[in-house]
Amino acid sequence: MPSARAGGRLLFAGAPRRHRVTGPDPHLAERFRLFQQLRAAQEQRDGAGAGAGAGRPPPGTPIRIALPGGGRLPGRALQTTPFQVAAQLGGGLAEAALVARVNGTLQDLDRPLESDADLELLDFSTPEGRTAFWQSSACVLGAVAEQFFGATLCSAQATEDGFFCDVHMGDRTVQRGELPALEDACAAFARAGHRFERLEATRQQLAELFKHNSFQLQQIEEEVTSPTATVYRCGPLLQLCRGPLLRHTGLIGALRVLTSSAAFWQGTGGRRSLQRVTAVAFPSARDLADWQQAQDEAALRDHRRIGRDQELFFFHKLSPGSCFFLPRGAHVYNTLVDFIRSEYRARGFCEVVTPNVFSPRLWELSGHWQHYGTHMFSFTAGTETLSLKPMNCPAHCLMFAHRPRSWRELPLRLADFGVLHRNEPPGTLTGLTRVRRFQQDDAHIFCTLEQLEGEIDACLDFVRAVYAVLGFSFRLALATRPPGFLGDPETWDRAEQQLERSLRAFGQPWELSRGDGAFYGPKIDIRIRDALGRQHQCGTVQLDFQMPERFELEYASATGGTARPVLIHRAVLGSVERMVAVLAESCGGRWPLWLSPLQAMVIPQAPEVEDYAREVQAVLRGGGLVADLDGDAGATLARKIRRAQLAHYNFQLVVGPRERARGTVNVRTRDNRRLGERDLRWVLQRLRELRDARVPNAEERF
Repeated sequence: MPSARAGGRLLFAGAPRRHRVTGPDPHLAERFRLFQQLRAAQEQRDGAGAGAGAGRPPPGTPIRIALPGGGRLPGRALQTTPFQVAAQLGGGLAEAALVARVNGTLQDLDRPLESDADLELLDFSTPEGRTAFWQSSACVLGAVAEQFFGATLCSAQATEDGFFCDVHMGDRTVQRGELPALEDACAAFARAGHRFERLEATRQQLAELFKHNSFQLQQIEEEVTSPTATVYRCGPLLQLCRGPLLRHTGLIGALRVLTSSAAFWQGTGGRRSLQRVTAVAFPSARDLADWQQAQDEAALRDHRRIGRDQELFFFHKLSPGSCFFLPRGAHVYNTLVDFIRSEYRARGFCEVVTPNVFSPRLWELSGHWQHYGTHMFSFTAGTETLSLKPMNCPAHCLMFAHRPRSWRELPLRLADFGVLHRNEPPGTLTGLTRVRRFQQDDAHIFCTLEQLEGEIDACLDFVRAVYAVLGFSFRLALATRPPGFLGDPETWDRAEQQLERSLRAFGQPWELSRGDGAFYGPKIDIRIRDALGRQHQCGTVQLDFQMPERFELEYASATGGTARPVLIHRAVLGSVERMVAVLAESCGGRWPLWLSPLQAMVIPQAPEVEDYAREVQAVLRGGGLVADLDGDAGATLARKIRRAQLAHYNFQLVVGPRERARGTVNVRTRDNRRLGERDLRWVLQRLRELRDARVPNAEERF
C-alpha cells in the first residue's frame, strides 16, 4: 500500500475513503517542532558532556567494553553505540540485535555508552528483546490507527504474547472488516523504516508536547513521578514510553492485526469508552508463519473447547465472567485445590476463611486504592457502598492484629482459598483466563527479619515441588522498585538484596526486571512454560514492608519491646481458574490420571454382561476413582473403545463373559496399548497407587 507524507500527516492511499486523512493536523507540526528543538538541545548537551555525573568521562574518552564470555573491545565515551559494537562483532549481530543491556540496564542500540560498560546484545529470542520488539510494534500500530481512523491514541503496550493499542473514537467502533486494511497500512508504515527517536523531557515539556491529548496528559500526571520521563517519536507519533525501542520500523518484518474490542480508560477522569486493537509482530514472515502454526495447534487445545467437549464447565450471559463448573470440571478443580492444601499442611500453613465482602475503608487502608482505583469492584446496597473482595491480604492483616502476638508465634503462615471478585471490563473476559469471580491460593507469611531468608527459600522450594508435579518448567525474575513506590529506598534496597541472595542460593537461573516490582515491595515473578512452549505468569513471592506499617502490626519481641513483622505474599497456582485453563491446554485434554475427570471407562462387550460392568464401575467408584460406563447397546465393541480413547479416558476396562467368570477386567490405555486381563482388585489397587503418587505417565507405568 503506497504512502505519502503531507503536512505532517501520513496518508494511506489504499485505505477505504472514509478513513483517508484529507488535511494536516494543525497540532502535529507544532508538536514536532518542539520535539526536534528539545532533541537537538539534548544531543548538544550529550555531545558536549554537559551535566556529566561523578565518574562519567568527557566525550571521546577511551572506555572498555566487556562482553559476555570474557571478550573485550575498546570504545569512546558518548560516541560508541551498542549497534556499532554489534556491527564490529559481525556474524549477523547487527541484523539480529534489538536492544542492549548496559551495566544491567536496558537501553536503545543507538544510545551512546557513557563509560566503561558490561554490554550484552539482546535479540528476539530473549524476553527483553521480544518486549522491546512488541512495544515498538505497538507504536507502529498506534501511529497508523491515529491516521487510519482519525482517532486519539490513549496507550500502546506490549503484552506477554503481542501488543495492543487503545484509541478514543467517540461513538465510533472498529469493525472487524476494517482490520485487513489496517494491517496493510501497518505493513506499509513499517517498510518505510521510520526511526524511533528518543527524548528525555521534563514534566513541563511533557505537558507542552501532549497538551492536545488529554489521555496522555492524565497519564503524565498520575504516573510520572520523576523529574523527567522518556518520549519517543516514530513518524507522526509521539508516545510517552519508557523504552528501550528498536532502531527503526524496518526491523518489523511481519505484523498481524488480530482483534478489535471495547475497552475503558481506567484513569480517575472516568470510564471513557475506547476501542482496543490487538496484534502481534515478528522479525520475519517465516517467524509469523511458525507462530500461526503454533496458534492453530493451540486452537485445537483451547480450554474453552476442551471444557465444552469434556463437559467440564460453561459460562452464561446472565452471569458474565463467573464460571459454572460441572461435575467433571469440579473434580479437576477440587483435586488441584486438595493438592495444594496437602502441601500447605506439610509446610506448616494454617488455612483460614475470610469474608467475601468487606468495606472500601479496608481496601483504602491496604494502600492499594490509589494504585488500582475502585473499578476492580464495588456495588451499592442500600445507602452503604460495599466492596467485593479483590484480595485476601487486608483480611489476613486483621487476623494477625486481632489479638496480641509474640515472637514465639512467628513465622505465622496463613493460607486462604476465599472467593475473590474483580470487575473486569466485559471486552476482556476470556474463558477461564480472565474472569470476574475466582479463587486464588493466597498465602501470607508474617515473620521477623531474621526469619525472612529461610521463609523465602521455603517458598521457592514450595514452587519447585508443585510445578514438578504439574509438569511445568519455570523461569524466575527479580522485579525491583517501580516509579511511585511506597516507603524509603533503604528498606527497598535491603529487601531486594535479600531476594537476590535467595535466588542465588536457589541455584536456578534468574533474570532482573528493573522497575517491575509491586508498589509496596520487590517480588520474584515466576513464569511457567507449558507443553506448547508458551509462558504464563502464575506464581509470585512478594515482600511487603508497607502493609504491616499501614495496619500497625506488632509483636512482642524476645528483647522485651515490640517490633513490626515482615509480610510475604505468596501464590503458586495464582488463580485456580486460570491454572485449570493452562493445564487443560498444556495437556490438550489428556489429563494425568491423578487429576483426570476421565480416569476409567468400563465397557461391556454385550448387553448380557452389563450387570458385571456395573459391578466393576461400583468397585472403582467405591475406591475413590472416577469411572463411567458405556452401556450403548447399539454400538460395537470397537466403536466403544475408540470413543473412549478419543474422549481421552486414561484407561478402558473391557468386560465379557470370561472376565465376569474370573472377576477380572481387560485393560487398555487411551493410546490403545493392550495391557491384558488383570484381577479387578489388583487393578483398583494399582490405579490408586498411581493416582496417589501423582505420576504424569500412569498409562506407561501401569
